[in-house]
Amino acid sequence: MVMLMRNTVNLLLIAVSIALLSLCGCGYSIHPQSALSIKEIDIGLIENRTLEPKLQDKLRRALTEEFMKQGIRVSSGADYKVTGTVRSFELVGLSEKGGVMVEYRIQVSAEFKLLDREGKEVNAKKISSPFFVTLTDPGDLGRLLALKDVAEDQAMSDISMEIVGAFIFK
Repeated sequence: MVMLMRNTVNLLLIAVSIALLSLCGCGYSIHPQSALSIKEIDIGLIENRTLEPKLQDKLRRALTEEFMKQGIRVSSGADYKVTGTVRSFELVGLSEKGGVMVEYRIQVSAEFKLLDREGKEVNAKKISSPFFVTLTDPGDLGRLLALKDVAEDQAMSDISMEIVGAFIFK
């Protein structure tokens, strides 16, 4: 019985040690909210320079959600403001079946600026592919359009995660 308890304790210590070494050795770290360089942000003008409608609204919503997930309050009049421009949006056919495209990929590129209270640029970042979101045509046009809308939301969410991380974790 005592031997079994020793083995269990030893295994537990080994597991904890391995976990600590893995987390500390790979560069992973936990950032408390107090360590963030930005506590509050305003989302300024988001421009859509593509022919795809409503991308600016989807990007604004995704940025708001991502900043809030990271513990940053989104409000007008904040010390920092993020602005952005969606430069390109492409729906590229990947494969066809019976002469009809059945699989597509969405590629998006955008540029962002982080501005201080005076409007001076603090940071700028260009984001582009590999934000590939693939959608498959089930044969129903209505379903394809619904999937395209979901894929656009996912692409905007992916871009938002990248840009928020770049701006708040310097």
